[in-house]
Amino acid sequence: MSVACLEGATVVDFVEDGEVFEKCVEEHFARLADGKGELSRLDLEERSGSLGSGEFELQSKEEIRKLYDTLFDKFDAKQKGAIDGVEFRSLMREIMLAKARGMGHSPVLVILQPDSLLMKAVLHGLACEHA
Repeated sequence: MSVACLEGATVVDFVEDGEVFEKCVEEHFARLADGKGELSRLDLEERSGSLGSGEFELQSKEEIRKLYDTLFDKFDAKQKGAIDGVEFRSLMREIMLAKARGMGHSPVLVILQPDSLLMKAVLHGLACEHA
């Protein structure tokens, strides 16, 4: 794990760089889906925090169940009980932009997992600064 100082604009810039964001989300999805092409609710429940958030460890099973109910109601467009790559990209875009809105313009210290999308946003921001 790493700690970074992050603000919303860094996350928004990452999400809006469509090619980079899409590649990172596809890689994240491939790791989670284990080559199946979709993520079931059970897949996500077995990998708490798999959506890039350590907050899952702090929530009750009931809170997590309600969260997944909401996510699947909104993003499982075909109502098949699984999220495909396109639906996952929409989900991650919305989650990342919500995190950016929550951070706002003030720098926030964030604990990051090495393969998280927030870490990718930090690395993207650093690469853009040095380009």
